[in-house]
Amino acid sequence: MEIQEILERVKEDKVEFISLQFSDIMGTTKSLTIPVEHIKTALTEGIWFDGSSVEGFLRIHESDMLLKPDTTTYAIIPWLTNQNGTTCRFICDVHLPDGKPFMGDPRQILKKAISEAEAMGYTYKTGPELEFFLFKVDNGSVKPLSHDVGGYFDLSLDKAYNIRRDMTYALEKLGIEVEASHHEVAQGQHEIDFKYGDALRTADNAMTFRFALKAIAEQHGLYATFMPKPIFGINGSGMHVHQSLFDKNGNNAFFDKHDKYNLSKVAKSFIAGQLEHVKAMSAVLAPTVNSYKRLVPGYEAPVYICWGQVNRSALIRVPRHKEGKSQATRAELRCPDPSCNPYLAFAVMLKAGLDGIKRNLVPPEPVEEDVYDFDDRKLKDLNITVLPHSLWEAISEMKKDKTVHDALGDHTFHKFIEAKIQEWDSYRISVTDWEIKRYLEVT
Repeated sequence: MEIQEILERVKEDKVEFISLQFSDIMGTTKSLTIPVEHIKTALTEGIWFDGSSVEGFLRIHESDMLLKPDTTTYAIIPWLTNQNGTTCRFICDVHLPDGKPFMGDPRQILKKAISEAEAMGYTYKTGPELEFFLFKVDNGSVKPLSHDVGGYFDLSLDKAYNIRRDMTYALEKLGIEVEASHHEVAQGQHEIDFKYGDALRTADNAMTFRFALKAIAEQHGLYATFMPKPIFGINGSGMHVHQSLFDKNGNNAFFDKHDKYNLSKVAKSFIAGQLEHVKAMSAVLAPTVNSYKRLVPGYEAPVYICWGQVNRSALIRVPRHKEGKSQATRAELRCPDPSCNPYLAFAVMLKAGLDGIKRNLVPPEPVEEDVYDFDDRKLKDLNITVLPHSLWEAISEMKKDKTVHDALGDHTFHKFIEAKIQEWDSYRISVTDWEIKRYLEVT
């Protein structure tokens, strides 16, 4: 929207405050709120803020930075509306004092990868599916106690229908088109799916999705968490990402009606690139210590590096083609989890796929059996390896990968690794309840 149109919308919507939102490198939504009187300055010049206080940004002696709103992200925050007026939000790009985009801004990192795809003649589209848990709150403290005992697609045991309904209303008012919602496999676990689209917009939507669901859950006296594995022994939460490339004519570049799997050479090379780089991408796609408690066999989480059609035990799944639905041809990467920064995740995924296309990589033969049933000999015969077992292993793989380095840029690559090493060291020296129960009385 043009500035004048924004000013008219703000007046029509009785906006009193403006939330200027952006992301740190960990994927946490940050916000600076300004009175509506400053909106013209925000739109034309940007708003100054202290970047030294944001994870992965600048040092204290070079901290001045600018937030510049993306006018296409204008939306009213529904739960911050009252008789005095409303609060709107813009998702912002981060700029340096000289006006240049800050290359450590996660949104800018994704934009750079998208620009590379566009230079090759492609538009990158994604559809992330974020799973989450609803937990009870006891005297202001969150407990990992499920809100219900429902299971996959349950109705009678699903106590969260009204909550997901309210979440859907809130998302739609924020400009996110919801396609479906349902109870997930584990007790207290849920999923709300929104429309597939251009990668920058779906990354924005994923960021909005997380803070919106937390706000609505709080209104119901609950807590929404996107922690990958909050409870031992049950399924964790993933963020499967459907993805495809479209050419300059608006056709799906992944589709080939003459191929057995209806996949083009471009699609197969894209898949091959992601399979080659996925170990190094893991630190970005599954970025926490806890992420690797989810990535274990037996709980529908993919750990084996292979691909297949329909096969949900494969790391990359190609949904079955439906006649007349060539535009829906896509590859689903199943290892990311909803704790990741979606901007960085999509950037490394895209760069890995483009690397496969540039090098004309050919993926191994698809696997259509349940990989979880394979023994070590069969895995070795088929040359199927596994994802990193821990954040430390993922960091080690990331350090060696030039494509991931290029995707993130020198600044963010090193800042991200530095932050994750600190996280790993903090975990490594902690004494857990498991250790106390295991060793205290037997040693």
